[in-house]
Amino acid sequence: MSRFPILFEDGEALVIDKPAGMPVDRPKRGGMSLEDHLEDLKLNFHRPPWIVHRLDQDTSGCLLLARNPKAVKRFAQAFQNRLVEKRYVGIVAGTLELDSGTIDLALSKVSTKEEGWRMVADEAGKPSVTHWLKLAEIGGNTLVEFRPETGRTHQIRIHALAGLGIPLLGDPVYGDRSTGPRTMLHASSITMTREGKPPITATSPMPEDFKELGFSDG
Repeated sequence: MSRFPILFEDGEALVIDKPAGMPVDRPKRGGMSLEDHLEDLKLNFHRPPWIVHRLDQDTSGCLLLARNPKAVKRFAQAFQNRLVEKRYVGIVAGTLELDSGTIDLALSKVSTKEEGWRMVADEAGKPSVTHWLKLAEIGGNTLVEFRPETGRTHQIRIHALAGLGIPLLGDPVYGDRSTGPRTMLHASSITMTREGKPPITATSPMPEDFKELGFSDG
C-alpha cells in the first residue's frame, strides 16, 4: 500500500500527492527521498515507476510518474514541447496592486562560495514565463495562482521575488525562512493530453499549512 495519495492512475501514468519536505532525488548529504518509495508505488505492476519531472523538496502536490519506458519518453517529450499544463498556488509575503499578469524574465544559475547556488533574473539566461492571478489576501499575505509556461529550476520562486517584487512566504533562498513553516508553494493540478487516450488530469487539495494561514480551496 502506497503511503502517498494517488491522484490519477492508469496503465502508463501515476500522479501522486507529494508531501512537503520530501525530496524527489536522494540528497547529496544523504537521507530518504521519493526514490526510496518507488517500490511501494508499483501498485501490482512488475516494475516501479519512473520520475519524469521534479518538484522542490518543500513543494507539495501533483507529481507525475511513468509506469513503463515508452511512457517515460512520451512524457519527457510532452514536457519539452510545453504540452503539460501545471497550476500552482503559492502564498507571497505581502500584497499586490495588480490582480493578474505575466512575468517574462529569463533566468540563469549562479553560484558563490558564501551563498551556494541560486537562480537570478538575467537577460542572457533561459527564457522563462509565468502567468499569475491574485486569488485572496489574508493577514497581509496573498494567495496567488501561478501557471508556468516554462519549467526552469526555482522558476516560480524567483519570479515571485523578481517579477512580483515579493518572495514566497518561508522561502529560505529568495525570501525569509522565518516567515513560514516552509516555502509556501503547492502544485495544485496537472493536465497532459495524450493522442488516442483520455488526458492525464489530477488535482491536489489545499494543504493543511495553507489552511492554517486562512486560505482555502474556495
